[in-house]
Amino acid sequence: MILQTNMIRINEIKLALDEDECLLKQKSAKVLRINEKYISKLSIYKKSVDARHKDDVHFSYSVDVTVTLDERQIVSKCKSKKVSVVEEYQYTLPTNNRTSKYRPIVVGFGPAGMLAGIILAEAGLQPIILERGKDVDSRTKDVNRFWTQRKLDEESNVQFGEGGAGTFSDGKLTTGIKSPFIRKVLQELYEAGAPEEILYSSKPHIGTDRLVIVVKNIRKKIESLGGEIRLECKLEELLVANGFVQGVRYSHHGKIIDIETDSVIMAIGHSARDTVEMLYNLGVEIMQKPFSVGARIEHPQSLINKAQYGQFAGHPKLGAADYKLSCHGLHERGAYTFCMCPGGTVVAAASEKEGVIVNGMSSLARDGENANSALLVGIEPKDFPSWHPLAGIYYQREIEHNAFLLAGGDYRAPAQLVGDFLAGRVSKELGNVNPTCPTGVTLTNLDECLPVKVSTTMKSAITEMDKKLQGFNMYDAVLTAPETRSSSSVRILRDEYLQCNISGVYPCGEGAGYAGGIVSAAVDGIKCAHAVLSDLHY
Repeated sequence: MILQTNMIRINEIKLALDEDECLLKQKSAKVLRINEKYISKLSIYKKSVDARHKDDVHFSYSVDVTVTLDERQIVSKCKSKKVSVVEEYQYTLPTNNRTSKYRPIVVGFGPAGMLAGIILAEAGLQPIILERGKDVDSRTKDVNRFWTQRKLDEESNVQFGEGGAGTFSDGKLTTGIKSPFIRKVLQELYEAGAPEEILYSSKPHIGTDRLVIVVKNIRKKIESLGGEIRLECKLEELLVANGFVQGVRYSHHGKIIDIETDSVIMAIGHSARDTVEMLYNLGVEIMQKPFSVGARIEHPQSLINKAQYGQFAGHPKLGAADYKLSCHGLHERGAYTFCMCPGGTVVAAASEKEGVIVNGMSSLARDGENANSALLVGIEPKDFPSWHPLAGIYYQREIEHNAFLLAGGDYRAPAQLVGDFLAGRVSKELGNVNPTCPTGVTLTNLDECLPVKVSTTMKSAITEMDKKLQGFNMYDAVLTAPETRSSSSVRILRDEYLQCNISGVYPCGEGAGYAGGIVSAAVDGIKCAHAVLSDLHY
C-alpha cells in the first residue's frame, strides 16, 4: 500500500431524512470553522442510519474533505474529537518474486477465487481457474429448474458455479474483519458493476440481480489480463510427490486432464465436501471447526420497518429495515441472527442429493413482502458425533438428510409457525405470513430435524429477541429449516506462508475455514495470491 495524500475525516455529521447531501459541505465547513471555499473536495466515507431513538431517525455520515489550507493546523484549531487527519491509501501489487515457469492454479471461482485470480492476473502470471460449475447464466437456469421442478444438478446449483455461493445471496458485504484489502475488494466489485453505495454504506450489499453482472465482468477482467477460467472443470486430485504439489487432475465432461503446476490456491467454498475428503485422504492436515445450525425466520417486512423506524417507517429514503440480534442463554455460544435479508426470499440451497438446506437472498431493491434471517445456534466440536476431522461435515449431512425425509423427500423444506414451534406442536396451517422458499414447504415440527441443543436454544432466543425487536415472536412468523452452511465445519491447516502440509497448496477462503462471507473470503483470496507472489516455502 502506498500513501497518496492527506485528508481530513469528519465523523458523525447528522442529516435529517429530508435534508439533501449537498448540505454536507456546509456542515463540514462549520465543524472545521473554515469557509466552504477552502474545501476543494468532499467524499462520503461512511453513511449509516441512526435509529437508536425512534423519534429521531436520521442519517449519520463520515466524510473525507480535501482543503487548500494546512490540514493539521485546521484540526488542531477546531478542537473536535470527531475530526482527524487521515491518509488515503491506494492498493499496489507487491513485488513479484515468483520465478516458476508454471502458471498458478486457482480452484474455485467464488469471492476468494475471483480476487485471487484478479491479483495473479494483474501480476502477469496468467492464472488458470478451475470451477466445477457452469457459467452464471447457465447456472441460473439450473437453479431455477431446481426451484420450480425440484430437479437437482449436483454440479450446478446454489453452491456450485461461477460466482460461488454468494451469487445466490443478498450480496451482503458487511464483515467483522479489519484489513486494508477490504477497500480493494469493494473497488473491484464496484468497477465490475456493483452500485456505488457499497463504497461508503455502513451495511453495503449488491443484490442477487446485480451480482450476476458483477461476476461476469470479473471473469472478463481476468481473461483480458491473460488469465483463464475453465468452467465445468471439477478438481479430482492433487498430484503430489515428496510433499510438494506437482500438478492437478481435473475432469471436464468425462475427460480427465492433467496440468503441471507448483502453486494451487484451494478456494473451494464451504460445500465442496468431496474435495475436502480428497484432501484428507491425501494426508492434508484438517481439524474440526465450530459451525452453526438453525432455521430461516420470516416476518412481514412492514413489521420489521415499524419495529426499527417507528413513525419513520416507510420513508422512501430509508428502504427496508434490517436487524442483528443475539442472546446468550442455555449454551455457551447462545443464538444469533445472521445474513438478514430485508425484503428478501428464503432460498432452497441444496447441493447434494437427498439433502435439504436453506439460505436467504434479496434483490438490490429489497422490495419483497417478507424479511428473513438465519436464526442460528453455535455447534462446538464436542457436539459432533466423533473426533474424526470431518465429523462436522457428516453431522451437517445427517441434519440435511433428516430434513429431506421429514418434508416428504422431494426437496420441499420443513417449516413451522413460530407460535407452534414455541409450544412444541406440529403446524397445521399457515397464518398471515406466506413462506417464500421456492421449492415449497411442508408444515411439521422442526424438533424432529434439528438437534435438541439447537431447537431448545432457538426457543429461548426467540422469546429474548422479542424484547429487543417487538414482534420477533409473532405467532404467524415462519421458520424454515435447516440452515447448516453459514460457515465451514473444518479448517484446513496452513503455515505462516499460507500453505498446508503439502508445499505449494494454499487453503483459502470460507471452505478452508479462514473466512465467513463474501468480503472476508475475497480478502483471503488476496492474501493467498500475495503468498504465491512472494514465492516463499517452508
